Amino acid sequence: MNQPNIQNLLIQNVSNLKGVGVKIKKLLKKKKIEKISDLLWNLPQSYTDRSNIQTLDNLEIGKITTIRTKVIKYNFPRIRNLPYKVICQDERGEIDIAFFNAREGYIRKILPLNAMVIISGKINFYKKKYQIINPAYVLPVEQEDYINKIIPRYSLSEGLTEKIYRKLIEQVLEKITNLDEWHDKKILEKIGNANWAESIFYLHEKYGNDINSKYYKRLAYDEILSNLLVLSQVRKRIKKIKKKNKQFENIFASKLIKNFNFSLTNDQKKVIKEINIDLKSDFKMFRILQGDVGSGKTIVSLIVAANVIKSGFQVSMMAPTEILVKQHYELAKKVFKSTGININCLTGKTNPKEKKIIQESLVKGNINFLIGTHALFQKDIIFKNLGLIIIDEQHKFGVKQRIELSNKGGKNCDILLMSATPIPRTLVMTVYGDMDVSRIKKKPINRKNIITLSKPEEKIDEILLFIKKQIQIGNQIFWVCPLIEESKILDYSAAKKKYEFLSKKFVNMVGLIHGSLKKDEKNDILKKFLNKKINVLVSTTIIEVGIDFPNANVIVIENSNKFGLSQLHQLRGRIGRGNVQGTCLLLYKKNLSENAKKRIRILKSSDDGFYIAEEDMKLRGFGDILGYQQSGIKDFKLADPIHHEDLFKIAENNIKDIESNEDNFKKYEFLLKLFDKADIINQVNFQKN
Repeated sequence: MNQPNIQNLLIQNVSNLKGVGVKIKKLLKKKKIEKISDLLWNLPQSYTDRSNIQTLDNLEIGKITTIRTKVIKYNFPRIRNLPYKVICQDERGEIDIAFFNAREGYIRKILPLNAMVIISGKINFYKKKYQIINPAYVLPVEQEDYINKIIPRYSLSEGLTEKIYRKLIEQVLEKITNLDEWHDKKILEKIGNANWAESIFYLHEKYGNDINSKYYKRLAYDEILSNLLVLSQVRKRIKKIKKKNKQFENIFASKLIKNFNFSLTNDQKKVIKEINIDLKSDFKMFRILQGDVGSGKTIVSLIVAANVIKSGFQVSMMAPTEILVKQHYELAKKVFKSTGININCLTGKTNPKEKKIIQESLVKGNINFLIGTHALFQKDIIFKNLGLIIIDEQHKFGVKQRIELSNKGGKNCDILLMSATPIPRTLVMTVYGDMDVSRIKKKPINRKNIITLSKPEEKIDEILLFIKKQIQIGNQIFWVCPLIEESKILDYSAAKKKYEFLSKKFVNMVGLIHGSLKKDEKNDILKKFLNKKINVLVSTTIIEVGIDFPNANVIVIENSNKFGLSQLHQLRGRIGRGNVQGTCLLLYKKNLSENAKKRIRILKSSDDGFYIAEEDMKLRGFGDILGYQQSGIKDFKLADPIHHEDLFKIAENNIKDIESNEDNFKKYEFLLKLFDKADIINQVNFQKN
């Protein structure tokens, strides 16, 4: 089979393999195995030692064993539900091979009388006799080598046997042995000098689940490179989209800044400068603004929005919830007071009559700045001259959604995404490689650090006394119950139980919010809390990111040891949003693990979200950190940004070489198909140039 045919085979549907009919295809689909290459990425979970053939006088009950034996006699009862038995023996003893739910013809075929066979399965003992029930393998003695070895075990859906899956894998392994290498010698030396086919074979046929072996690292590198290549190509293509540049002086924005009762931080000034350069350029802006909780991203977005409006364009800002939209709308009205800029807001709750007025005003260009929820992107919302889309709290947007957003905005529309989820430095390119990245690290000078304390749960009376005093001085309190992902019912009941307990202590002062509530019910309770109609809000971890509750200055987090560092930091960021210093109480049960103690120590010592995210990744692994799954980083099948940090660095440098020459990129197009990345690049819209 020549090179193009091998490559083509790997991206074909699994139904092209021998033995894959409708039933097997469905079972494979349950494991998300649809293409032939998907079989290769479903790596063995462990290995079964079926080597060392044993005689029948040397068997151990409960152990998976391989035997060489002769078929002596059939025992096929005619009573339903009784097993079919085949009596076998060697020179040392006798054993029953029992079959449930098998056909007589099939048993006679695989175990012909007087034949020497190899059988492998778990040894049982029944009625003073050894037996193997439904053996994993039964083969003629001539095929001993196929069984007498260490055999990979895969995670399989019910109905898929190891034997069936192994036959499929072996078909593929047999055909890829002649697949040519795509990396040059220099790269191969850096990543361990293992070729692709050799690495695949090693992981499936040898002891391949060591993520630090050169074979595993070789395949992980290809996955990393394919991911970075896609993001790089998307960025390159978007950067080619020409637009009408925004022309403005900074006079108007400077006047706005002078009206603030605070000074911008150096980070905010730097970021505004970076965004302004993009806005004034001839090419489309596609930028992410990362800022820790409370770092002042919204103010930055309003300043750059003012520049875009002054250059004759409209701006839209999208936020995930109605309550956050209302907060942004109220802040924008304050910032743009007496400027003549017309601001409006649109949510799913906007009544039809009002929505129609907004639609007409947008088309005419009478609305300069529209703030809203996802309702902004309905087909009937048409702007006269949209120049900037700002998306707040974008951590739910993966690369595909970001491309759709860029396409939807049109050629003259710049894109600014904002995220309060700090990403460790080592992962920025992996998550946001399709975008330019701006960061605000320093918080405003008037923002006080939050006092973080840890308390054992048995000191509840002490904590309640503290809460009582806080309510008396006008502070509000979040009381967070831990998220138990496995059970929403348990999660809800834990919050409800705490709500009932606290309602007795603070009568008519306590509210409850959890994931099972309807959207309107949730919003009503949040509004009550915002308007100080309740003082204590018992919640699961669904507290909305980004919402400002100026009087919420205390947060109590139960079972704090159950959370990761980044999640604790995000929760802590819900308080102290005004001028009053906030207090975060981390409650814990006895017998904390060393890791839990370390997490609490780190949180108490730092309020730098980026540093905390780095430490969280070291402690827990990248997959568990808040926001990464939504960002798409958890799509990695093999690579791990902690264990394979060196490979990420090599890939970053390799990308620069590949991007410098179009022919270099063509060499890696197959790699993108192999990891299901090729179609993403083609989604970037060029027709609006």
